[in-house]
Amino acid sequence: MMRRVLATLAIIWFIGFAWFTTTLPGPYEGGVSEAVIVPTGAAGRIEHGLEVLAKDEAKEMLVTGVDREVKPGEFAAQFNVPMETMECCVTLGFDAVDTRGNATETAEWIKKRGVTKLRLVTTDWHMRRARNELEKQIPDNVEIIGDAVQSEPSLRILFLEYHKYMASRVATMWRG
Repeated sequence: MMRRVLATLAIIWFIGFAWFTTTLPGPYEGGVSEAVIVPTGAAGRIEHGLEVLAKDEAKEMLVTGVDREVKPGEFAAQFNVPMETMECCVTLGFDAVDTRGNATETAEWIKKRGVTKLRLVTTDWHMRRARNELEKQIPDNVEIIGDAVQSEPSLRILFLEYHKYMASRVATMWRG
C-alpha cells in the first residue's frame, strides 16, 4: 500500500515538473498597461521593463527589490535611462528581499497610484511564482499581464523554482 502511494506521488511530481519545465510562460505581444512591475534578479528584466516604458506601453515602472545602496543616478547610468524618465516614470523599491516581498512592495505601490492593470516583467522560470505571490497581495479588480523574459535556465534553477512555486501554491491554499 505504501509503495503505491509513494509511486503515485512520484508520478504526480514528475508530471508536474515536466509541465513546469516544458511550458514556461512567454513574452507578452503588445498592448498597454498602466504600469510595469520588474522584480530585480536575472538579466534582461530591467532592460525589458525599460523597453515597455520607451514604447509607451506603460506610464510608469516600479523596480522592486533594489539594493538599498543603489542611487537613482547610478541606476540611470547603468541602464542608460534619462534623468527625466527616472524622475517622472521610474520608482526604485528598496523594501523587498524576496519574491513575497516584491509582491508586498508592489501591492503598496499600486494601491497608492490606483493602478488596475499592470504588466509583470520577470524571467520565464520565475513568472508563475511571482504572479502567484502578487495575486495573493492585490485586489481582485487588478489585472496582471505576464510578460516573461525568455531565458535558458539550468535544470538546477528549474528544479529549485518548481519546488518554490509548489510551496507558494500550497501556502495559498492554506491561507484560503
